[in-house]
Amino acid sequence: MEEAVRITLRARTRAAAVAVVAGAAALALSGCGSGGDGGAQTPIASAAPSHLAGTVSLWHFFSDREAKVIQGVVDDFEKANPDVKVVVHSGQDDEKLRKAIAAGNDVDVAVSYSTDIVGNFCQSGAFQDLAQYLQRDKVDLDQLLPTVRSYTEFDGTRCAMPVLADAYGLYYNKSLLAKAGITTPPKTLDELEADALKLTTYNADGSIKTLGFNPWMGYQEMAPAHLAPATGAKWLDEDGKSLVGSDPGWKELIEWQKAFAEKIGTDKLKKFTAASADEFSAQNDFEIGRVAMNLDGEWRVAFMKDQAPKVDYGTAPFPTGSDHTDLYGGGYLTGNIGGIAKGSKNPELAWALLKYLTVDTDAVVKLANGLQNVPTITSAYDSRTSCGTRTSRRS
Repeated sequence: MEEAVRITLRARTRAAAVAVVAGAAALALSGCGSGGDGGAQTPIASAAPSHLAGTVSLWHFFSDREAKVIQGVVDDFEKANPDVKVVVHSGQDDEKLRKAIAAGNDVDVAVSYSTDIVGNFCQSGAFQDLAQYLQRDKVDLDQLLPTVRSYTEFDGTRCAMPVLADAYGLYYNKSLLAKAGITTPPKTLDELEADALKLTTYNADGSIKTLGFNPWMGYQEMAPAHLAPATGAKWLDEDGKSLVGSDPGWKELIEWQKAFAEKIGTDKLKKFTAASADEFSAQNDFEIGRVAMNLDGEWRVAFMKDQAPKVDYGTAPFPTGSDHTDLYGGGYLTGNIGGIAKGSKNPELAWALLKYLTVDTDAVVKLANGLQNVPTITSAYDSRTSCGTRTSRRS
């Protein structure tokens, strides 16, 4: 079993859950600017259709290898429902999705890579309220992991379902660490900085050749939400007001990053970062050895296998502040979300597809194994194939 999964499971500790839920709440609130309740929703049939037929569209953001994984599960859905045709629109980012729904385009089921839109889409009605379907079909929401359940609803409205989850941790190049005499991955931010400075090498002109770790905010997955659990930084107070400007965890994190960048050389770091390739390309800095350590999600395991199979790497929980070692092993948990667009021409068929993608055990396991994302329903952790081989990420 890949070590990245241990990060995921440890992220379900109480300390991590508190940090994650607070972050998710802030993200949801940040997307509430459009206003409106989306209008009343048309009542649905008292029972789910006994036979599914028709055409339904699925919009998602995955591309290339990952899009093939999605298509494989869609094929299974069509095989189980021979009179259904799923028209797949892959490579659709959140901005394209927003515009398509607003324009009334043919969007039935939509999958987003961000929980940021949940507050906006639930409140505005861009994603339909799923309460009627969930109650009628007796979908057990207790099978969702608590954190996942929290970030797929807003202000009492569940307009989204989780399409797997992401957990973050530290990836490190074992060969580069061994060459520098480092035997274990860092556990504190101070250790991360010290190891990174030791791992950083320079070209003859003084520019960075290999970077131990890039502390630059905005570099790949170096986002505030992903880093907050390292210092226990809080987003909101009990009244829902922002703590970003006053919580000591944020100050500690920002001061650490600033001092770290200055030791490397801010101008050199800017130039190095500007020359980085797209993080999802085969020229990813970590995959080609341009950085020795990196903060990344569990999906990198699949990318490494596909794009950089010869790299000897390991994973570990992301380091914490020296005064927050009790948080070590936790981290940020988020994920993809799916919903039924307000303009869906066949909402019953859209719900059937969304339900299949999110709570059907076999479908969730196949998606999780193919994408190397984290399953979000408890039954997926104990799933087995017909030959008895455990297939979930927990194996």
